[in-house]
Amino acid sequence: MPETHIGTAFDDGAADFDRLAPSLWNPMGNALVAAAEVGMGDSILDAGCGSGATTIPAAQYAGPEARVDGIDISADMLALAQAKASTLSLDNVALHHGDVTEWTAEEPYDVVLSAYSMFFLPDMDAGAAHLVSNLRPGGRLALSTWAEGSLSPFTDLLLQECRKETPDFAEGLSRTRDNAERLNTPEKLADWLESLGLGDIKVLETPAQVQLSPSLAWSLVLGSGLRNLLPADPEAAERVKTGFLALLGEEHNLNADTLIATARRP
Repeated sequence: MPETHIGTAFDDGAADFDRLAPSLWNPMGNALVAAAEVGMGDSILDAGCGSGATTIPAAQYAGPEARVDGIDISADMLALAQAKASTLSLDNVALHHGDVTEWTAEEPYDVVLSAYSMFFLPDMDAGAAHLVSNLRPGGRLALSTWAEGSLSPFTDLLLQECRKETPDFAEGLSRTRDNAERLNTPEKLADWLESLGLGDIKVLETPAQVQLSPSLAWSLVLGSGLRNLLPADPEAAERVKTGFLALLGEEHNLNADTLIATARRP
């Protein structure tokens, strides 16, 4: 996906994205925070925080005296995250609209979190190195990413229907997909983290299955970068929707298998 489109895609699809929060983003956000071993008083950066699925539990684990910064390029996603933080009176949360690859805090963090966002970075290696530079010595990086085979056949069927409308379309998620494939096995992910100079690397395979109704399935498309694959013509996009949902059926079991990794900065 062209990097200039990522923020727009998530602004346009923020409400649809958040419909998946109870069944997908929130459980996996809790799992990521638990793996990061967030403790009371930890300072935390949630890079690509979205609508707060990881930010909220991180702030709850860290306690009222902690510093929890969430940063995202989607203003609409941040508005959803802020509403959740305000509802729960989490005054330790500060949300920032910006690019994680340019964010540098005045003081380093104990923990940097990245939930399903690392593969969106235009230069994943340089972007990850920058995030690591925001950690104190001994600080922890914790990330989640899709495991090999995850989201299949969901995305395959969507691409099939999109090609019927635009046979020669350029697949806008090519860079994101390539990045994700570099991280989609425990071995590849551990090797990549080691290449960043990190140690004490642990990778947890986390199976996940999510039942999707047709409505939720389409929200997953509209609430993610997948929406950029859809034809610009509304009628063509509607034909893609009709064909895609017909292939999925009335209930689709989404493969959301995830890898959760933690590592320490020396």
